[in-house]
Amino acid sequence: MARGGYFFLLITIGLLASYVVDGLGVNWGQITTHILPPKVVVQMLKDNKISKVKLFEIDDATMQGLAGSNIEVMVAVPNYLLNSMTNPKTASQWVEKNVTKYLNQKPPVNIKYVAVGNEPFLAAYNGSFLNSTYPALKNVQTALNDAGHGDKVKATVPLNADIFMSPSNHYVPSAGYFRPDISTQMSDIAKFLDKNKAPFTINIYPFFNIYQNPGFPFDYAFFDGIKYPLMDDDIAYENSFDGAYDTLIMALEKVGVKNIPIIIGEVGWPTDGDKNANVELAEKFYRGLMKKIGNNMGTPLRPKQYIEVYLFGLLDEDAKDVSPGNFERHWGLFTQDGQPKFPIDLTGKGRNITLVGAKDVKMLPKKWCILRSDAKNETLIEETIKYACNYGDCTPLGMGCSCGNLDAAGNASFAYNVYYQTMGQKAGSCGFSGLAMETTKNPSSGNCTFAIRLAPPPTPSPPPASAPESGPPADGKAQSSKSSAYYYGPSLLLLLGLEVVASFFF
Repeated sequence: MARGGYFFLLITIGLLASYVVDGLGVNWGQITTHILPPKVVVQMLKDNKISKVKLFEIDDATMQGLAGSNIEVMVAVPNYLLNSMTNPKTASQWVEKNVTKYLNQKPPVNIKYVAVGNEPFLAAYNGSFLNSTYPALKNVQTALNDAGHGDKVKATVPLNADIFMSPSNHYVPSAGYFRPDISTQMSDIAKFLDKNKAPFTINIYPFFNIYQNPGFPFDYAFFDGIKYPLMDDDIAYENSFDGAYDTLIMALEKVGVKNIPIIIGEVGWPTDGDKNANVELAEKFYRGLMKKIGNNMGTPLRPKQYIEVYLFGLLDEDAKDVSPGNFERHWGLFTQDGQPKFPIDLTGKGRNITLVGAKDVKMLPKKWCILRSDAKNETLIEETIKYACNYGDCTPLGMGCSCGNLDAAGNASFAYNVYYQTMGQKAGSCGFSGLAMETTKNPSSGNCTFAIRLAPPPTPSPPPASAPESGPPADGKAQSSKSSAYYYGPSLLLLLGLEVVASFFF
């Protein structure tokens, strides 16, 4: 009997040790050409014991996939709806359709938050949502209250870390304040959230510090310590995450808001699309982050505290707008088809373990499209590469990226294969004026993967989008990406001699 009790205790300890850190969630974006079935994704979340998810759009199939899972869900009001949400009636109708409906159905969706907009005060938006965000927030929360959900479901606004700053001559967290152009709105929003016992949501990306500032101390973006920490009086800041978090705390205190719960709406590290975006650095970043939140280390101004965090993101999204950078399509912990990309221990214990990938996923046949060995027309090759990359994701070809070391033939083959797979291996999609051929031999090499997509493929736009048999359309222009279901952005390739160097400017 004693032995049995001991055995049970060991099992119990083992099970508890396998759970992820408290408060851990993920962002689930779906801007992709081939979407994993929601039920498959939800099972993957459950297999990895991830209990919270943040969405960017409300899709009924996704919501039904989450129904009955007990996974906490943050649904979203997209930025393009913010202006309409300034009308209280519209906000009430939105809550009825997108919150009440799913809370009351059997089985229900466990909706916890409503994200009103997504980084609406981003400086790049030039004030587009300046006057609509706060009224929309008020109306959504009022609608939640009126519908009887206010005690359980809170409205919040996920904001980018560019909402706060410190003086250039005193660049420390204690000097933090909200950007002058949004200070009134931020004061109103912060006080409203605090009054309604709703969290303040901020997105923090140490990766952008390195990407946007070549002179930024590299180690400061990670959690392994730094030789010369940032000193703020007697407080030493050894990583940019803590610095950003505490700068926000000081900005909030300056508008009279103290002790409000803070959610990290997005934080992560991309694995491709830039010289500093790779699996090695992503693993390093997440290892430090998981240890930090798993041990409730908090920050210097809020030490030894639990931090609710949503990792960004769950899956790669090959159709995202790459205006911020080619890395935008490579934030996933998992590949587009749900396979883990690097070891990560979500318990924060630092173990070298691999996440559980998507199960029962059907892929397209093991076929690839490559450049023919006898293809010699360099001008036509260049034109067809441009065409292929306009519809497929060629961002791994960038210099310093996973496929950046391919030769000219390899660049062409990668581009052709991306197009071929994106179009679901449909007949005619591996033509390219006779320059290409199908093969059953995997052309992947080193870190460069010639991926096969999920099956069955969606109906692409323009359907069936066969590869050109005589180069691009007669007018020399690829079909406008605005007519496509997703925005791909134009892809430009620079030829240096005979070698196609994939440098993309979006």
